[in-house]
Amino acid sequence: MEQKLQFPEGFWWGAASSGPQTEGWYGKRHENVMDYWYRNQRNDFFDGVGPDVASDFYHHYPEDFRLMKEIGLNSFRTSIQWSRLIKDLETGEPDPEGVEFYRNLIAEAKKNGIELVLNLHHFDLPAELLEKYGGWQSKHVVDLYEKFARTAFELFGDDVKYWTTFNEPMVIPEAGWLYGFHWPKLTGKGKEALQIMYNINLASAKAIQAYRDLEKDGEIGIILNLTPSYPRSQSEEDLKAAAFADDFFNNSFLDPAVKGKFPEHLVEVIEKDGVKWDETKEELETIANNTVDFLGVNYYHPKRVMAPSNPEKYPDWMPDKYYEEWEWPEARINPYRGWEIYPQAMYDIAKNVQDNYGNIKWFVSENGMGVEGEEKYRNADGSIDDDYRIEFYKEHLAQLHRAMEEGSNCFGYHPWTAMDCWSWNNAYKNRYGFIGIDLNDQKRTIKKSGRWFKAVSDENAVTIETEE
Repeated sequence: MEQKLQFPEGFWWGAASSGPQTEGWYGKRHENVMDYWYRNQRNDFFDGVGPDVASDFYHHYPEDFRLMKEIGLNSFRTSIQWSRLIKDLETGEPDPEGVEFYRNLIAEAKKNGIELVLNLHHFDLPAELLEKYGGWQSKHVVDLYEKFARTAFELFGDDVKYWTTFNEPMVIPEAGWLYGFHWPKLTGKGKEALQIMYNINLASAKAIQAYRDLEKDGEIGIILNLTPSYPRSQSEEDLKAAAFADDFFNNSFLDPAVKGKFPEHLVEVIEKDGVKWDETKEELETIANNTVDFLGVNYYHPKRVMAPSNPEKYPDWMPDKYYEEWEWPEARINPYRGWEIYPQAMYDIAKNVQDNYGNIKWFVSENGMGVEGEEKYRNADGSIDDDYRIEFYKEHLAQLHRAMEEGSNCFGYHPWTAMDCWSWNNAYKNRYGFIGIDLNDQKRTIKKSGRWFKAVSDENAVTIETEE
């Protein structure tokens, strides 16, 4: 039996991407940390493929916006690259070539009736700021980011109505300083990671303040990867571990962004452990007074946690002292990515935002399924039958719709991603796009999921199969 789930009028049916993962190197003024990593350790990248060409969005964006329109997208999130827009990183002076590119990109989106959401930081800090100042460990870098943000708002703030300060800011300390899977590939640097978390929250608030100072007619938010922590059992120890994991990985950015303050229990723990970040009263006031207008939520998989079995094995401070991950025996796993597929968490996130964060308006800013070797599903015309992706989206949309029926204030759904893009050191190993890209000639082909999404967008509804 089929059921049609209707969404509210004006709902965003879009997609998400980013500058460093699509544009390619051409015309850029500075290297970012990912460019630098690729140049220095190419073997870390799947098949040796780097960001130098990527999906060549720099040259293909007119065609890409036409294809986005063809698959029913009414909105699209990408990013402005700090390393492309800014000529002088210390003063925030813009680069004319970067300005021209983004002006043309904005005009092309408008021409195709696509609402742009422009994000200011997508893991792409200019590499020289990491080398010179230690990156986000430095409050000077916070000030330089504010200058970059202000330049972007002054240049494009009259033409773009939706802005976000950061994409998945938690990944920066997590991947670069705690667990070493992104550049600079450091591990065990818990105290440094905490300072980075604080500084990025401060940078976001300062950018929001700059945006409001300019009195532009738009809105500004942040995009967070919310990964709900589910305890192994209802024991006090497991519940405590899940609460800490939520505070550290989710609420450390969600609370300052929406409530203007850090989670109390997290602050208590790091004060007790002697690893609290360096803060001032004035900075905390800036964070308190510059909360977001809206929230973007990236959701891919849950976190399963239990009480730590050996907290003493971390002589230097690490969050792992307070929780441990475990594998739920009943989990459905995407074998290509190793991530659990758990649509129920979409509902749980929506209800958490509704019940505990003032029901702030929000949108799903990423959700997707990466699959390796998609070419085996290719048809004679080059299209790909990615039915597994359609099923993934249907399941998650059903849970989102359930929460919205109960009052969750969600205004859009942006899967990752519009067209196949470069995924850091995974490169093009796992494909995510509605539109496939042949890396040999950059030919674009709409996948079956893209045609399906067009029908969803046209009807403003998704049809799911029910058991009844």
